[in-house]
Amino acid sequence: MDILLTTTSGLDGKRIKQYLGIVTGEAILGANIVRDFMASITDIVGGRTGAYEKSIREAKDIAMQEMVAAARSLGANAVIGIDLDYENVGQGSMMMVTAAGTAVIYE
Repeated sequence: MDILLTTTSGLDGKRIKQYLGIVTGEAILGANIVRDFMASITDIVGGRTGAYEKSIREAKDIAMQEMVAAARSLGANAVIGIDLDYENVGQGSMMMVTAAGTAVIYE
């Protein structure tokens, strides 16, 4: 069963039958000395830091997958109001990505 995912608070044209509760997923990125060094060089000369961007995308995907798994375990067929949050933790040596939303059943 595919789960519909949206950042909106409702589903246009669909009736929400039941709100099942908040579901979340988290992923933490650890520090990587080589990646951090290359990022510092990129910061000096300018430009995008591809290694960081890839890591953040992977962490976001993991957080979303965990959130979807939590919704499935409740019997949901959609997650609405999804919010993604990015935070530095561990004195800036790690980054945490959190995905949260409301699991629902819609018709």
